[in-house]
Amino acid sequence: MRELFGAILALPAEQPVALARIIDRTGPGPRDTGAAMAVAADGQVIGSLSGGCVEAAVVTTARQVLRDGHASTERFAAADEFAVGLPCGGEIEVFVERLDATDRPLIRALVTALAAHEPIAYATTLEATPDRRLLYPGRVEPWRDLDRDAAALLAAGHSGLVGAQDCTPAAATRPRAFVQVFRSPARLILAGANDYTRALTVAATQLGYHVTVVDARETFTTPARFPAADAVVVDWPHRYLDAERRAGRVDERTVVCVLTHDAKFDVPMLACALRLPAVAFVGALGSRRAHADRTARLREAGLTAAEIARVRSPLGLDLAAHTPEETAISVLAQILAERGGASARPLADLDGPIHRP
Repeated sequence: MRELFGAILALPAEQPVALARIIDRTGPGPRDTGAAMAVAADGQVIGSLSGGCVEAAVVTTARQVLRDGHASTERFAAADEFAVGLPCGGEIEVFVERLDATDRPLIRALVTALAAHEPIAYATTLEATPDRRLLYPGRVEPWRDLDRDAAALLAAGHSGLVGAQDCTPAAATRPRAFVQVFRSPARLILAGANDYTRALTVAATQLGYHVTVVDARETFTTPARFPAADAVVVDWPHRYLDAERRAGRVDERTVVCVLTHDAKFDVPMLACALRLPAVAFVGALGSRRAHADRTARLREAGLTAAEIARVRSPLGLDLAAHTPEETAISVLAQILAERGGASARPLADLDGPIHRP
């Protein structure tokens, strides 16, 4: 995708281009959300959407978009004998828009940011409006009441659809839009290989987190037990976290949760996490008694009261959670609320719009 925008700029400025992107995907598919293909007015095709199974149909649509300038959205499901589709059995939604000379400054700014490895998002409404595409960050004026959604996706490093998903009045102010993010995903590092960790990996990946499970016990720490995790590491958690810090792979978006219930694992891990110069959230699962014991041990390890106060424990919101799956929702709800500066109170108890300005 990064190379594709550069290739578009290399085309003659007066030549319009139809840009086709996968904006949603369900089930298996040959390409991920955000995969793109461009069709130039001279017939040149750049990039690939699906390895060929629906590309002929998309090229036909792209040529129509080039002719009339009207954006198009199409869904392709599993193939059958009567319709074009995906042999893998999944489903994708493809958005095709026309880019011409007036869009070159925006594309040039995007290519410049990508070359500098700056986090950036390309947001496009799926409707024809005068103000239908822009880049984040860099926008000062409010944009279609979607700024908070786009900012949240950029912070998470996760592309996705935002805005109204139907024909309700909200679509007038919050149109359906695709935000394509060019940034590595936010990290969730889970210390401890147990059932709660497994439930958290499943739920967190749905939110776009890159999830790592780390535990020193080789018997329990296997990819087979945590199939949803992006990485499963056999190591002492604090040693792994320190190595990631030294490698520059921990930043202000990184979330660290300790789930071990074992002082020899969780105290060194918490001490390491709390001394990091930048980390989004540090939490520890366990009872109030367990947290009191950890607090005393962290104090003995030389941490200050201010550092210890950053630990969120007992971890999670009060949702009457009991099972690992319920607890995962409780924990992630707290992380989301703190990340967004929200109250975590019921919306019915609050005044004003549901979506914050």
